[in-house]
Parts: sequence; C-alpha cells; structure tokens
Amino acid sequence: MELSDRSRYLTLDLLNQYDEHISAELLWELVKEQFFTSHLSCMKPFSALHCVSYFGIADVANDLIRSKKWDVNHRDGAGLTPLMWAARYGNEEVASLLLRHKHIQSDMPDTKYGRTTLSWAAGSGHEGVVRLFLGPQFINPGSIGRQRRAPEVMSLLFGSKYVNLDWPDDGGQTPLSWAACNGHGGIIKLLLERKDVSPDRPNNSGKTPLSWAALNGHDEAVKVLLERGDVNPDRPDYSRKTPLLWATLNGHDGSVKILLDRNDISPNTSDNDGKQPPLWAALNGHD
Repeated sequence: MELSDRSRYLTLDLLNQYDEHISAELLWELVKEQFFTSHLSCMKPFSALHCVSYFGIADVANDLIRSKKWDVNHRDGAGLTPLMWAARYGNEEVASLLLRHKHIQSDMPDTKYGRTTLSWAAGSGHEGVVRLFLGPQFINPGSIGRQRRAPEVMSLLFGSKYVNLDWPDDGGQTPLSWAACNGHGGIIKLLLERKDVSPDRPNNSGKTPLSWAALNGHDEAVKVLLERGDVNPDRPDYSRKTPLLWATLNGHDGSVKILLDRNDISPNTSDNDGKQPPLWAALNGHD
C-alpha cells in the first residue's frame, strides 16, 4: 500500500530525528536478538535507511536515498548495510532502489560472517532479489584468479556494481551453497545457469552444495544438482562423509533414494570414524 503525502511527510520528519530516537534503540534490541549476541556495537547501530530497508518501505526509502543524508553503504552494528537488510527479508523494491544508486557497493560483505548481499538473498530464498544481481549491469570477470580477490578490490577494478556470484563467506559457503543448504531450488537453477558459479565448490569443512542439500533432505535441490555433469555425487567432505552418508545419517529417505538410483555412488564408503551408511542408519534408528 502506498503512503499518502501526509504520511510520507510525517514519516520523513520522524526519520530525520531517528538516529537519536528511542525507537532506534528498541529496534536495535530486536535486531541483536536475531543475531543471537549481545556483543554488537551500540554506537549509531541502525540508521533510518537501515530501518526502512529492514521493513521494506519503498516510498520512504526512495526519499531517504534522494536526500543523500545517509550513506547507502554504511554498516550497522551487526555489520550489515541497508541493501543487505532489504535482501535478507526479500524487500525487492527497496533492494532495486539501492542497487540503482551510483555509489552502491553491491558486493560488500558484512563484517560478522563475510556474507555478501547476494549470499543473504540466496540463503533466505528471495528469488526476486537474486534476479536483480543477474542483470547485464553487473560485471563478472571470467578469470578464476580475479574472482579470488577481495570484493573491495574488485569493486575498485571493475566499478561499484561488480558482483562475484561465487564469493565464499568466512565459512567458505557460496550463495549457491546457501541456497542448497536451505532448499531453494529456484535460486539454485538461476545460479547454475551462470558460467561463473562453481556447482561443486566445497566450503571450509569440505561440504559441497550437494552435501548440504542431502544433509538437510532437500530432495528437489539434490535432483537439480545431480543433473549437472560437473557435480561429483560421491564427493566426501573432510570427515569423509559423502552426500549419501549425510542423507542416511539424518534419515532423509527421499534424498537417499535419489542418490542410490545413480550408478556412480558407493553405498558402503566409510567416514573417518569407520562408519558406513547402513551403520549410521541403524545407529540412528532410520528403518
């Protein structure tokens, strides 16, 4: 619902004083609870632009952006920018407004987890926001060597609209890995259409996107990933657990059946503890 002119005027009047307002402190307490920590910075943690991006109030966001009073790339006490909040909660219209800003740093990672805006959108299942990052205005260099440089460096080299679709966070998880982990099949398909996305890239513990999908029992995600010829269906992580072993361990019958239909799966591979899928199924009571 669009705001009336009167409502917008009153809203902007409030937000011009927002940084020092008690409501900013109260909202920040809510945000801290979402991050499960009380150790976040309390110094001007949540600006007015962060607030409207969080709630997805596009009309007001547009007014705030045009006023140039707030830095569109400012990180709050949680290390997130307004764009990240919009992406995390699927506020597509606000995200689109921010991405059109000429100074937006679209690939800036947060300071807590090292996740980019695309990572937050992909992990949260907001397909519309993910599509915003797949347009021709975002530069994706083909060189693997270039892709490994920090986002801040790449933004300097290629401009503020640069986005690395395969950038890993501090745990080594890429946007594709987050989408697979949470079972967002539509986003997985979108990302796999791009040549600059690695479909079998492991994270810091050796888990690939397929491992995450199988571990959490996301059958559709497992199917989509297995359609790729460059995904190893039997790749173990650093604990020697394969996707099949993870699916078996957690009792995900559908994913187990999908994997066992392949002729390139080893059903009796042992992990580092010497346990095989049938033993894990028995130990955990998965009939």
